This record gives sequence, structure tokens and C-alpha cells, in this order.
Amino acid sequence: MTEPLHDLSDVTIRTISVSEMDNNVYLLTSKSSGAQVLIDAADDAPAILGLLADAQEDTDAEARVALIVTTHSHWDHVRALAEVREATMARTAAGEDDVADIAVPTDVPLKHHDVGSFEGFELEAIHLRGHTPGSVALLYRDPHGPAHLFTGDSLFPGGLGNTQGDADRFASLYEDVVTRIFDDLPDDTVVHPGHGRGTTLGAERGSLMEWKQRGW
Repeated sequence: MTEPLHDLSDVTIRTISVSEMDNNVYLLTSKSSGAQVLIDAADDAPAILGLLADAQEDTDAEARVALIVTTHSHWDHVRALAEVREATMARTAAGEDDVADIAVPTDVPLKHHDVGSFEGFELEAIHLRGHTPGSVALLYRDPHGPAHLFTGDSLFPGGLGNTQGDADRFASLYEDVVTRIFDDLPDDTVVHPGHGRGTTLGAERGSLMEWKQRGW
């Protein structure tokens, strides 16, 4: 049985780690309607389906997956996508510039600032170019507390996502992370990365210049 990572006023956030890559799979469930968004069906479909079953405890309504969002197209973030999609019959979404690199069809190509409404909560897509061309973060603005930002592989504790030593890709990712995240969101924003432990923007803000100077 998974435990809620964050039991908020309107939604519950649960997570599991899957695969040898320690991929984080996140699930948001509306307490009022049971609508759910799954972020990154990375691997181990049985474990993900177990996560969905556990989340029935988070709502008195019938829990159901409305959307499966893939933060970016890399292989380790999509290995269970086809199986989970078939099991849930949910629609799929990904950044529009990554759609061609995802084998499972994408029903909702995401652009910067697209907002999805899910009967009890909203998520905003933030396009972060660099780790992949179409990488997106998903932002939940909690009306009763800090925002929650699901960053895929674009932002981690201690730095940005891997840009394979490409100076142009790093510059693009750094610019987007600074202007679209750090310049727009407060320090108490909770960051949920694609691998490993989370952080807050406040914990990372003081390192931005160091990241820029080192180039990774």
C-alpha cells in the first residue's frame, strides 16, 4: 500500500519509484470527483496499476484516470505507457515537440501554458526546451498552500537535466527554467523531479548562477 506523498485540501498526490533508473511516477487524485492525472508511466505497469488502486482511498467518488502525461520522450519514461493506457483507457498527453518520438499515440499535444481542467483541479504545462525539444513540467497551483511542480528530467535538486554537454541545449534549458519557473513561482513551490528526491525552488534558487557558470 502506497502512502500519500501530499494530502492536500483538494487533491492527493501519491508516488512510486520504478525501474533500475529510479523513475518517479506521480498520481494526482481529486478528492471531490475522483478524477486522476498520472504523470510518467515509466515502467512496471503492475506497480502503477497498484498505485491507482491504492488511490481509491483518496476519494469517495469513483477514481478514474482522466489523462496520462509524459513529461518527455526518453525511453525510461514511457516503458509502461502502452500497457497502462490500455488498462485505463485514459487519454495521453505530451509536449508537442516530443510527440513524434513517443511510440504510443498522443491524444493531447501540449503547448506552453496549456491548462487542463480535471473536475476538481487544474494542471498547467510549462514548456522547458533543452533536455528534449518538447519537455514539459506540470504545475498544480494549490489554492490553499504551496504550488507543486512536476519537472520531469528538466530540474533536479542541485541542477538541471542532462543536455549531453551541448552548450546550446544547456543555454536553452537554463533560460527556460529561470524565466518560466524561478522568475514566476515563489520559493515554497515544491519540486517533484523525474528521478530521486524532491526539493523546493527556494532551496535551489541560490545556486542558479553556479549552474550557469559550470554549464551543466
